[in-house]
Amino acid sequence: MSRSRVLLVIGGGIAAYKSCELVRLIRKAGGEVTCVLTEGGQQFVTPMALAALSENKVYTSLFDLKDEVEMGHIQLSRQADLVVVCPATASLLAKMAAGIADDLATTLILATDKPVLAVPAMNVRMWQHQATMRNVAWLRQAGVEVMEPDEGAMACGEYGPGRLPEPPAVFQAIAAHLDLDVAAVAARPEPELEGRHNELAAEALEPEPEIESKGAWNSLLSALIPRSTTKRSHEEIDAELEALPEPPMAGEQRFDTAEAENFAREPDFGGPLLASKGKAAAAPMIDAAAMDFGFAGADDGAWPQPSAGQSADPLHGQPEFDPDPDHRPLYGKHVLVTAGPTWERIDPVRYLANRSSGKQGFAIAAMAAGAGARVTLVAGPVHLPTPIGVDRIDVESAEEMAARVKQALPADIAFMVAAVADWKSSHVANEKMKKRGS
Repeated sequence: MSRSRVLLVIGGGIAAYKSCELVRLIRKAGGEVTCVLTEGGQQFVTPMALAALSENKVYTSLFDLKDEVEMGHIQLSRQADLVVVCPATASLLAKMAAGIADDLATTLILATDKPVLAVPAMNVRMWQHQATMRNVAWLRQAGVEVMEPDEGAMACGEYGPGRLPEPPAVFQAIAAHLDLDVAAVAARPEPELEGRHNELAAEALEPEPEIESKGAWNSLLSALIPRSTTKRSHEEIDAELEALPEPPMAGEQRFDTAEAENFAREPDFGGPLLASKGKAAAAPMIDAAAMDFGFAGADDGAWPQPSAGQSADPLHGQPEFDPDPDHRPLYGKHVLVTAGPTWERIDPVRYLANRSSGKQGFAIAAMAAGAGARVTLVAGPVHLPTPIGVDRIDVESAEEMAARVKQALPADIAFMVAAVADWKSSHVANEKMKKRGS
């Protein structure tokens, strides 16, 4: 029995990546797939990937002499039992409706005498356009089966009809034309697990026993107990909680005074460095200088107490902060920063400007000063406090800013983050300009 053969034409859309899964499903159902990849489709999926999945050569060019010698495009279009165009972009649908054959894909579609299934995928506006609707209607009238696209979110950010249907849905449409093993593709639980699935389903349907609530504490315990545990009443839970020993409080003495007097603070360094396997929870401490705390008793519940000679200050022995400027990474460097907008006057009232708060430039200047640099900040008209350690120069226009920047040179590092106005008036009026016609 010969295998059903599908000629898959892959158009140039983002949904082209789903064609790989479609090839896998057809192969799993016992079909054979030959892929034709358009120039646009090659931008989203590679011929090597399709060749590996289909185990057949992938065709991309109409004018490939080697391909034409081995198998002409006419023969390629007629060897298949079904031609599937997926994804069918708006351009492909338009060419199919108009009978245009300007590449291998459209030439094969025009030359085939086998059924054609088109699976559209495009932007919602493109799908709803009158030209696309007209092309789809014409193709259906000509005998081409055109699937309806799915509705949902798209890669372009819009929502609506135009999404490529999921590969299993496309496979079902293909299987309706061919003799494919649909059961091999359908997801079914393993036979040995079916009984367990039924048991779990029955357990999930069993009603929960109703227990009278006795306050927020019991309700919280009920919520924390997994459903798979044995059901217990609140009285049983309360009894277990009451039977638990109370934890020791801070400062509580849980050992005899005689035991405390005989307790040796210094560890026994003569014994083995590591505890015997299974005899202790951890190795004993061997560095006396690292032991900040000792225990006032041998009881496991004893609270740790500061060892003799240890300072209560946790920062004891730490070096003081070194104010040496040589240790600052930008010490000795000159950093030049521009920030804020510039105002280009039109008259005494109006001006052109870019909306800028100047916060970014001021933050950069503050960080550079904190790193030890000598910072010159040339700022446009903003209402921000001057960072500590920064030399600030206020300007208004772009020309003033340029002049002050040149005066501040040379600089080791420059951050030009000012929002300089894009335009300036060729003439600045000395008085407020009146509106025309007033």
